[in-house]
Amino acid sequence: MYIQRYIEPRLVESLTKSNDIHIVYGARQVGKTTLINKVLDKINRKTLRINADELVYNNVFSKRDLRLMKELTEGYKVLFIDEAQNIQDIGINIKILHDSMPELKIVLSGSSSFDLANKISEPLTGRTKTYILYPIAISELINSYNKFEIRQSLSDYLTIGTYPKLFNLETRKEKISHLLELSSSYLYRDILQLANIKHSNRIYDLLKLLSFQIGNLISINELAQNLKLSYETVENYIDLLEKSFVIFRLSGFSKNLRKEIKKQDKIYFYDLGIRNAVINNFSNIEFRTDRGQLWENFLILERMKLNSYREEHKNLYFWRTYTGAEIDFIEEYNGKLHAYEFKWGTKTPKPPKTWLETYKNTTFDYVNRENFFDFIL
Repeated sequence: MYIQRYIEPRLVESLTKSNDIHIVYGARQVGKTTLINKVLDKINRKTLRINADELVYNNVFSKRDLRLMKELTEGYKVLFIDEAQNIQDIGINIKILHDSMPELKIVLSGSSSFDLANKISEPLTGRTKTYILYPIAISELINSYNKFEIRQSLSDYLTIGTYPKLFNLETRKEKISHLLELSSSYLYRDILQLANIKHSNRIYDLLKLLSFQIGNLISINELAQNLKLSYETVENYIDLLEKSFVIFRLSGFSKNLRKEIKKQDKIYFYDLGIRNAVINNFSNIEFRTDRGQLWENFLILERMKLNSYREEHKNLYFWRTYTGAEIDFIEEYNGKLHAYEFKWGTKTPKPPKTWLETYKNTTFDYVNRENFFDFIL
């Protein structure tokens, strides 16, 4: 089944009205190609669709030869290059083509933001519209399933994640097999090969360590000691994992009070199925000791997807003091702070006294299994 993506209508409208270069980022297999093809079918203009892995096209868009690029795109209204990061000097070549043929609509996709962004950021400054596509969001599922059905599948979303292909596989065994293959293939292809990393086993070991520390403060020094790597190397690996849409960081919120932790981050996964594949644990959520961590990751991730798709630009944090007071999630926007505490059970938590005394004009709410739709929809 095809689940309509949240950004599809906006992408259709933008491609119809704007001559900017459109770029869709996202990890492999999140549905970038499917989404773009759906959008291109809707705008119904003659389109040249190119896979950047094909050598003949790769050569055309890496030579800075306007004549050759014009010859290839002649007669087409739209150019779509899939996995554009695989083309050398793609940025400057697309700039040359776009400046010469501004009426040609150009769409690029990339699964490695650190690679594609480096190639296009300077040449295409001011000429692009950028979108990020995530694994399926609950805010997208709600158009295909009702809330009761989503609630019944909650354990699956927390254990095997929401990659699009999973919704077309029949058995749990098939889904787990797909995740195990996916976790190794895109991690190694996009991070190890493109970044030319020497210690391929170490980055996977790092990912395992991070998998067990969801929701905890991360110490780069401790990770480096465990992996027998330098601080700089571990920091670089984490940065690459972020830019390949495997993990993301949450920083501590602070107004420079001595008692607030601000120099350590928390790390979460863009998909819980990938996280569980790394540690090879797909047990039912009701029987897991890491249930609270998975719930926290799930809620923050879904909220982040929703903010991104709605183009609501918010600063996201956690809050913790050295004395142990903490809040799971903070959003800062329009000059205001909004605090949230996450609980798998139905217990109603109270905001820490230190928080109330320090930040008086803020909101505080809690999210559990009963009311989570209000938070992620």
